[in-house]
Amino acid sequence: METELLDAMAVERAAQLLREGGLVGIPTETVYGLGADGLNPAAVKRIFQVKGRPQDNPLILHIPSQDALEQYCREVPPRAYRLAEQFWPGPLTMILRRKELISDVVTAGLDTVGIRCPAHPVCLELLKRAGVPVAAPSGNTSGRPSPTTARAMLEDMAGKIDAVLDGGPCGVGVESTIIDLTVTPPRLLRPGGVTLEQLHAVIGDVAVDGAVSHIMEEWEQPRAPGMKYRHYAPKAPVTVVCGPAGSAAEYILAHAAPRDGILCFEEYAAFFSGRPFYSLGSEADYSEQARRLFESLRYFDATDVPAIWAQCPEATGLGLAVSNRLQKAAGFHIIEVTAC
Repeated sequence: METELLDAMAVERAAQLLREGGLVGIPTETVYGLGADGLNPAAVKRIFQVKGRPQDNPLILHIPSQDALEQYCREVPPRAYRLAEQFWPGPLTMILRRKELISDVVTAGLDTVGIRCPAHPVCLELLKRAGVPVAAPSGNTSGRPSPTTARAMLEDMAGKIDAVLDGGPCGVGVESTIIDLTVTPPRLLRPGGVTLEQLHAVIGDVAVDGAVSHIMEEWEQPRAPGMKYRHYAPKAPVTVVCGPAGSAAEYILAHAAPRDGILCFEEYAAFFSGRPFYSLGSEADYSEQARRLFESLRYFDATDVPAIWAQCPEATGLGLAVSNRLQKAAGFHIIEVTAC
């Protein structure tokens, strides 16, 4: 199969491919997604096959506006509309009760579905023209770092899917926040572009699922993407060092082998002069860290580093999402350090 690379003006071609049951790489503000007609079970099954994705890992449906919520979901609570009013279009996925027209293939057999309205203008236009909800996980081979450019998506998917629609680099850089609204209090299943603090401000108390900070048990079924399996991982093993940034940098300097890759904040780049390293951006700039994270992990995949050591931001604001992705990439191999 030859994968077409479509520019942003070729939205109608991408929409046609989706309607015909094809797989299309789609740009969103978070990461590139691997999209299929969410009402076509055969097309959705191809997503799992192409990605090598576990069958019990549910997908997210993408819709063009909150007006479509009741078309695909039932028992939609008032707080869902409050969140949609505040954060849609945007990087927020809500877990809601699904209607019967949504296939078990999309939901991994659950009676709930994750649904969101993305903010990327090209993606929104695609959803409007396709006329169907688009099921789309991140557009990488399962387990690898998510793609934030069309080029990165082609690295994994060239020759496997029908097309990639190039909408430029993703502005957020980490996947959407996922909140389960079928429980009380609502539960944060995956941190992302909408912060826990922002959710609190709109709907009050929000619990944080244990899968945000540790590995799920083998017998547990994930209620949303990114919860159970090792994700976002480069080829080399990752060790995440948490704690005061200066102490973390000194620990890495003392313990990393000379050929190991270093993922560090810009303020500590001088510590690792002459070593293979990639800057995450400023220690305080969580937004820049999110934009650079997956690109940095893919950067090291193009090298021969035997291991990667990473500084970790504080788990507040968008830093919680960056921290979560780093720790998932490391399989929760984390070292905690204290101030010197």
